[in-house]
Amino acid sequence: MPTRVTADAGSEQDRTSYRPAFADYFADPFVFQHDGIYYAVGTGPGSEGLEIPMLCSHNFVDWHPIGCVLEKLPELGDCYWAPEVAYSNGAFYMYFSVGFGDKGHHLRVATSDRPEGPYRDIGRPLLDRCHAEFAIDASPFQDADGQWYLFYSRDFLDSDNGARPGTALVVSRLITMVDLEPEFQVVMRARHDWQRYQSKRSIYNGIYDWHTLEGPFTVRHNDRYYCLYSGGNWQNQTYGVDWVVSNHPMGPYTDTNDGMEPRLLITVPGELIGPGHNSVVVGPDGVTQYLAFHAWDLQMTARRFFLEPLGWNDSGPICLRNFSCETQ
Repeated sequence: MPTRVTADAGSEQDRTSYRPAFADYFADPFVFQHDGIYYAVGTGPGSEGLEIPMLCSHNFVDWHPIGCVLEKLPELGDCYWAPEVAYSNGAFYMYFSVGFGDKGHHLRVATSDRPEGPYRDIGRPLLDRCHAEFAIDASPFQDADGQWYLFYSRDFLDSDNGARPGTALVVSRLITMVDLEPEFQVVMRARHDWQRYQSKRSIYNGIYDWHTLEGPFTVRHNDRYYCLYSGGNWQNQTYGVDWVVSNHPMGPYTDTNDGMEPRLLITVPGELIGPGHNSVVVGPDGVTQYLAFHAWDLQMTARRFFLEPLGWNDSGPICLRNFSCETQ
């Protein structure tokens, strides 16, 4: 496996360094497995006529680029962010956002009959822009009863009930794999200082202390639903991963964070800078779960792709590196 877990959390000499699973730029990694082969899609440079880089691995250790897999939509934007892929009834569905720079991003879906693509856009937005001027980070989740849901991030300007203006997490039911209910439930609004993206940000014709929650990914564990998310500013060391929990995919979700810092992934001086935007995948043993996430290299030149084992304790999910614990 890509990492080793130390037996003694208190022994510095036993700790292993975080090492990227892939050396080149690869942000917002989503990893999935099909027919024994692992694939990863993420945010990264496109190529002529294509966007969304993809990696593949036959052993979960060695990852090889196979090129970009989404046919470009030049009239809709030049930035393609945070793809995720779902498989249903013999077809693959890639959910992503597109816009110009950081403006006008909206959710789309593209389909393919093969995991490696090419993926072709269905020709219409997944969520009409009249319902969300800015929407990113679509993450499909299938419950045990077969129902699909879509978690994503969208902007809010109000500060009702202690919530802070900024990008926040919501969930809607998928009617089909390409049709989304416009009505949504709020999963989580920003409420903590560590979730601040920028103070006095000029946006939406106003000035806001802007907070960001993004990159939702939902995992079912012991009949509870944990929505893992990233908060803070992806460009620096404030970025990290935390979670909220519910008894149903549509919520309501409970935030048990004490407000001090993210609990699942956080900057580790000298090793990780701004880890975030995770997905979860089961490894080749069919049991062990892994966090796939990105973090800046120490020179802050690129975001790299990491894989680390995920565990669970009485409080919720934990990154197993440097912890001595038993998975529940």
